[in-house]
Parts: sequence; C-alpha cells; structure tokens
Amino acid sequence: MCDFEIPRLLFYTHIPALIIGVLLAFLVFSGNKKSETSKNLFIFILFLCYWLFIDMVAWITFDVDVALFLTRVLVLTSLALLFFLFFSYSFRNQSLNLRKKILFSIPFWPIAVLLFTNLNEYIIDSSSCYYQYGPLLWYIYLIVLLYTIWSIIILLKGYKKNVDIKTKKQIKLIIGAIIFVVVWFIILVGLSNSSFVKNLPGNLDDYFFISVPIGIVIFIALLTYAITRYQMLHIKLFAAQVLVVALIMLIGSQFFFIQNQVNMILTAITLLIAIIFGWMLIKSVKLEVQRKEELENLSTQLAAANDKLHALDKAKSEFISIASHQLRTPLTSIKGFGSLLLEGTYGEIQPAQRNVLEKIYISNERLIQLVEDLLNISRIDAGKMEFDFQEAQIEDLVQEAVNTLELSAKAKNLYLHWQKPAQVLPKLKIDITKIKEVISNMVDNAIKYTPKGGVTVRVEKGSFFNHDTWQQKNIVRVVVSDTGIGMDKEELESIFNKFERGKEVSRYHTDGTGLGMYIGKKVVEVHKGRIWAESDGKGRGSRFILELPVNQSNAQN
Repeated sequence: MCDFEIPRLLFYTHIPALIIGVLLAFLVFSGNKKSETSKNLFIFILFLCYWLFIDMVAWITFDVDVALFLTRVLVLTSLALLFFLFFSYSFRNQSLNLRKKILFSIPFWPIAVLLFTNLNEYIIDSSSCYYQYGPLLWYIYLIVLLYTIWSIIILLKGYKKNVDIKTKKQIKLIIGAIIFVVVWFIILVGLSNSSFVKNLPGNLDDYFFISVPIGIVIFIALLTYAITRYQMLHIKLFAAQVLVVALIMLIGSQFFFIQNQVNMILTAITLLIAIIFGWMLIKSVKLEVQRKEELENLSTQLAAANDKLHALDKAKSEFISIASHQLRTPLTSIKGFGSLLLEGTYGEIQPAQRNVLEKIYISNERLIQLVEDLLNISRIDAGKMEFDFQEAQIEDLVQEAVNTLELSAKAKNLYLHWQKPAQVLPKLKIDITKIKEVISNMVDNAIKYTPKGGVTVRVEKGSFFNHDTWQQKNIVRVVVSDTGIGMDKEELESIFNKFERGKEVSRYHTDGTGLGMYIGKKVVEVHKGRIWAESDGKGRGSRFILELPVNQSNAQN
C-alpha cells in the first residue's frame, strides 16, 4: 500500500479540467462530424482528457501495482502528438492516406512495446509509491519535441500559402496555444525543481505538477476557440442540447429523493414538459442553424462569383484599353489622309468620289469617338483618368457647344435656342475639355432624338441647403430641354448606366454606344456635381440637367 497524503488541490484541478476537456472535445466534434480536422482534434483532446483521468486516479490510488500500471500507461498520452500532426495536415487541407499515417506513427511503436518494462517507470519505494523514470521517458520527450516542431512547421506553411484571412487568424491562435502550453510546462517544471521551492516546508513541488491540468484546459480551450470561432451556429446548437439534457437530468434526479406520491406525479409531469419543450427548442435551434448555414453558403458563393466578376471586368477593361490603343493609330492615319484627299492635296477628285470619301471620313470619325469612349471607360474603371482643373465661364462652353451643333439642328429642321443668362455667372474650377464634352453630348443627344420641334439650352445660378454638411451650397445649372421622343421611368433610371440606351432610340439613331452618358456622369462626379434626366413620358420630350458647385475646389483627390 502507498503511504502518502492525497493533496486536496487535486480535486479542484483535475476533475473540473476533465469535465471541461470532454465537453470541449464534443463541442469540436459536433461542429463538423465529417471533417478530418474535427476528428483529429477530437481524438487529440480526448488523449489529453485520458491523461487527466489517469493522472488523477494514479494520485488517489493506494495500491502499489495499480499505481505503477497507471503511471506506465500514462505515457500513451504521447500519442496525442501524432493526432495533432494529423490535425495540422488536415487543417492545411492536405489529406494523409493510410500509408503515410502508419509511417508517421512508427516512432511511437517502441513506446507501446516497452510500456510494461523497467525501461519505462519502475517502483523504488513501495511504501511511498516513489517511482524512477527509465530511459523510455527521455525518448518520449524527444518524440514530443520533434512532433510539436513538425506540427508548427506544417501550420506555418499553411499560414504562408493561405490567402483566407479567417484561416490565417485560426492558425495564429493555434500556434499561440502551443506556445502557451510549452511556456506553462517550462515554468512549472522550473519552479518545482528550483532550490527555493524544494527548501520550503511540505511537498510544494507536487503542487506544481498538480497544477499542470490548469494549463492543459486553457490550451484545449484556445484550440477549441480557434476552430469554432467561425462556427458559432454549431456552438449555439450544442449549447441548447447541453442545456436541455442538463435540465432533464436535474429534474429526473429528483425521483431519488421524492417520497411523497403527489410530488412524484408533479415531478413526472414537469419532466415530461421539459422533454417536450426541450425537443422543440433543439429542433427550432437546429432549423435556425440549417437556414443560417444555407445563407452563409449562398453568401460565400455570391462573394466568389462577385470576385470572379471583378476579375473578368478587370480583364475586359485591360483588353479594351489595349485594343483601343491599337485601333487609335490606324484610325488617326485614315482621318489624316482622308482629310488631305478631300482638300485636294493629292489632286482634284470627282463629285462621286468626294461623296464616298465624305462617308468614309464620317464613319472614321464615329470610330475614333468610339475608341475614345472605350479608352475613357478603361481609364475610369482603372481610376487613371487625368483632370486639368482651371477656372472658366460655363456660358462660354455652352456657347461653343451650341455653335458647333447648330448646323446639325438645321439639317433636321429643328430650332436650337440658347438662352444666355442676363448676368455673368461666377467662374467654375473645372476641366474645361471634359465638361465641354459633357455639355456637347447633352445637346447632341437632344438633337439626335428629337424628330420635330427643337432644343432649348439655358444656364442659371441656383442654391440649396445641404443637410449633410449643414451649409448653403451655390450651384450653376445647365438645362438642355427638347421636344423629342421622351423616356419612361425605367429608362430614366438606366440611361446613365454603361452601354445602356433608350428602348426606341435605335429607330432615330443607330450608331450610339450607350457610353456617352455613363462617361459624362463619372466626369461630373469627379467635379462633385450631379447630372440627371427628367421626362414627362413617351413623346413628351426630355430634360438633361447638369449641376456644378460654385466656390468649391474640384481638384481630384
């Protein structure tokens, strides 16, 4: 029989740690029962719980042979490191086949073979159950050290190769848990073997070893948190199940103490109600978990599809940019030589030839404008469009646009009225070329899509109170009104989208691309202004309004 006093601290360290460890193990396993990662971590934690249980029983037993048996089988806990290695590989999404698993387990075979020999632990003093460690223990220490380092290396490789932020955070937590438990053991071993502690009265060094489970349960908790941190739905279901089972067990335990028949009936009814409502609660939570998991899966798929669309959009923009640059050079050459031919530089041309050359020249101009629009689109999407902000009079830009397009209006027998403001408007800090293009596009579209009547252009100064900044804002507004085909509500909402045109505009103008309004809106947004369209309906004309702020720097950030 062993003759020693059982430390009271033992029951406050091992039993709570064992219960918590088992609960956390099943929490990990319940998160994803089919996952290799969960299975390996589950077995790893169970091995640690096995160590807690065997160590506790070995402390409280008084039989020498039982104590020796328990201390010897305690070294099987080292197998936990094998499963932690499997866990590290599976966490990296690197599956191990059976052959590799057997190969990795070979260093642990000598432990099983020498388990019940004096190379393991053996008794020196049977009265006090004092043991002597054999050389097998040092071999185990070496295996534990090597497999711990091996697991950390595998996790670090996963951290470097993985681009998922969630997984990187999980790996950090896991490595942090390993570092914590290693430091914990080093501190306890160092303190228990220090001369200061050994000189103190009592067996205080034993108490340091008894405190090992505290570090183990913290280690298990950190690992569980690292794995289940992003699986809170499963934790919720697990917690509901534990709560219901605990409640049923608590109510059911009352039958061992009840002696009154009435109380027994009441307890039975309470137990039945608890079972029914507990089942309903678990079912409800499980249904909620399933729905949220479906939503999370859909969200993940949507995010992946969105990333793919962004990649495709980027590739498209790069292709458009490259193709546009390649097209610009020959088109410019065609324009130059066509202009020289029309001017008679290479000799006099016949009227029939001139008519064909003019058509070629006009078509080439359209292509040049298309290429320029495509280049502007690629610059906008890449955030590389350059702006040259200068002070200018908006009336002058409108006057130039009207003068340029006056002949186009006359060719369609349309009026083009320019209502010049009576007073000079304040100067604006704008990119003159780009804002002029926006205004010209507004007027040109109004002419193109107006079969009869005409177009009116006016510029006015206005102001409004900005509720976001609580300031009075002064603006200059350019309004282009026409008596054309008009638009419905759906068209008004989509007219400024990329490659969008009105439903019936192809009947009046077949050469549009649906890029002009989109580019114009992006340009105006950089100027911290607004552009929109209004219409009273089909066949009732349209109004395009451009607003630019006054006394405000529009420089691009």
